[in-house]
Amino acid sequence: MIDELDANRFAIIEANKKDLESYSGDDQALYDRLVVDEAMVNDMIRAVGEVKQQADPVGNIISEENLKNGLNIKNRTAPFGTIMIIYESRPDVTIEAAVLAFKANNKILLKGGKEAHTSNEELIKCWHKALEANGLEKDWIQYLKMDRDTTQEFLKNPDQKLDLIVPRGGERLIAFVKEHAKCAVLISGRGNNFAYVAPDADTEKVIPVIVNAKTDKISGCNALDKVLIDRRHPHFEEIAQKIESELNKHDIQIIATDDLLKCLKTTSEINNKSIWREEFLSKKAAMGTVDGLENAIEFINTYSGGHSNIILTENTADASTFMEQIDSAAVYHNASTRFTDGGQMGVGAELAISTDKLHHRGPLGLKQLVTNKYYILGNGQIRE
Repeated sequence: MIDELDANRFAIIEANKKDLESYSGDDQALYDRLVVDEAMVNDMIRAVGEVKQQADPVGNIISEENLKNGLNIKNRTAPFGTIMIIYESRPDVTIEAAVLAFKANNKILLKGGKEAHTSNEELIKCWHKALEANGLEKDWIQYLKMDRDTTQEFLKNPDQKLDLIVPRGGERLIAFVKEHAKCAVLISGRGNNFAYVAPDADTEKVIPVIVNAKTDKISGCNALDKVLIDRRHPHFEEIAQKIESELNKHDIQIIATDDLLKCLKTTSEINNKSIWREEFLSKKAAMGTVDGLENAIEFINTYSGGHSNIILTENTADASTFMEQIDSAAVYHNASTRFTDGGQMGVGAELAISTDKLHHRGPLGLKQLVTNKYYILGNGQIRE
């Protein structure tokens, strides 16, 4: 597959240009995720290479017990079977999801968005050439070109056994899949990530962390959307103004609560609590205030998407409390949420970032694309 991607990079990029030219929407985040250039092809090759070097996750012994009755019981990792992933834009998912599923002995059904059909079909050609060159059936990696109605019918009455579905997209897509699917659904959640600026937060750390988390990749589910500043910070107004000023330099639109509008340049007020639940995926950030650590934890647990949240503080005890009590896949102390990524966290290529608690939360890498099976070896034992 590495050879196929390298040999066909021109065809892949040209196919992607057709998708970009055909895109008629105004969703900048979706458009950004759609782009495939030389760097992206190189990243696809890197991802396949990383998975190639990882150990086979199937058949590993999780535990083993020898019982008094002579039974030997092994719990071993096993493939799921057939995994379906539904995703919007992101042609790179066609590579990462497939290579992970395949290495873990799973078949995968790839249901990409219509905006990336031409790119995905070119990538699927590469997959099928690689499979055939190794004497393998093409149905290990299948691409489903379906509209919404056909997808709905497929979820209700699939023409093959499905063991797991991973919807990778916004809340509407997740709700659609959960409503119609007849098998297990693992949620690849939305972001809506928060940063809490504690009373003792160091400005020298606060600014670069918040700016990076918000601006490094606007379209990422690990991008920052909300900033909560503790009213007890001794330089409360100054730090609020500094955050706004630095984000403005990156063309980030600030909306804020009425108590902050008094000291900020923005005039856009947050007048609806639903804003705090919204994932922006755009050049927009919301700023608000809280009274103390307990209030910050309660607020974030109420409104965040359960993806990635930060505390900015020099108090390690407060940081520990925050990280223990915040209910999300990743919690950070004085670091950017942009590290919630398989490659950055040492997992390697990822299928998605799960915000589910079963069976795994966080980056879904190779080791997480297996289930388990018990092997019981006996010699005629019966239960009495």
